[in-house]
Amino acid sequence: MPPIRNRAAVPEQLGFAGMPERLFVCTPSKLGAYLDCPRRYRYSYVDRPSPPKGPPWAHNSLGASVHTAMKNWYALPVERRERDAVPKLLKSTWVREGYRDVELERAAYKRALGWLDTYTATLDPADEPLGVERVVAAKTSVLALNGRADRIDGRMGEEGPEAVIVDYKTGRTGLDADDARGSHALALYAYAAQRVFRRPCYRVELHHLPTGTVAAHEHTEESLARQVRRAEETAADIMAAEKAVAAGGDADEAFPTNPGSLCAWCDFRKSCPAGAGVTGKEPWAAVEHLGADS
Repeated sequence: MPPIRNRAAVPEQLGFAGMPERLFVCTPSKLGAYLDCPRRYRYSYVDRPSPPKGPPWAHNSLGASVHTAMKNWYALPVERRERDAVPKLLKSTWVREGYRDVELERAAYKRALGWLDTYTATLDPADEPLGVERVVAAKTSVLALNGRADRIDGRMGEEGPEAVIVDYKTGRTGLDADDARGSHALALYAYAAQRVFRRPCYRVELHHLPTGTVAAHEHTEESLARQVRRAEETAADIMAAEKAVAAGGDADEAFPTNPGSLCAWCDFRKSCPAGAGVTGKEPWAAVEHLGADS
């Protein structure tokens, strides 16, 4: 049993009876943490100090390096958005944490460079996205939602200008339209982007750089509304759990564990009773295959 930690109290909102509840401020990743495992959410956002995390993950380092390189590619003047710029961009953004050794890190760098070289060759340098690493935000009766989209494209649809959410992926293969359709985060980005840019935003795309494939889905107003309702329901569950803890309730009961395959990848595995008995993955496990034939 991990030691009891000081928990961040949920501030009480003073006011008159019948006043509306304070909006729940969140990002898609914050909601996703709770959906994956309420206990992981508690360790990340409620307990203070938060339990110590495990070592950095190499796949996170790889993903961050590629994402930042793409951001900086679009930050270049149009005339400099060439494939020759990619090596310098990746080198300047490369994150070295989590790799087993220099050999695996070099193999990952080589693969990432190849992905970026191939991907940027498919882009029109003159195309200016509506936003790159752009924060979009929206409010509902329950949520104050914000999130950072990798890229938001402006494209011409059948009825005029539209916004398209683009999300870069560097991990697992086999992404398809069902992955794009089921992505809670992409749907929430689309919902918020409509309000920020005041134009329709229904199409969401997963750009898988290792394979050069694009998995896409066309949302409707109804499907976006369903995703927003789901987010509101999750927020209501979180707020109820936080209030229970603030009132002196058992934090373990309010934020139960959700044991499963994700436990081996959890940053808080060693602090969690459910995860402590699970054999954890090595920090480089998700990228180890990159060095297999390099």
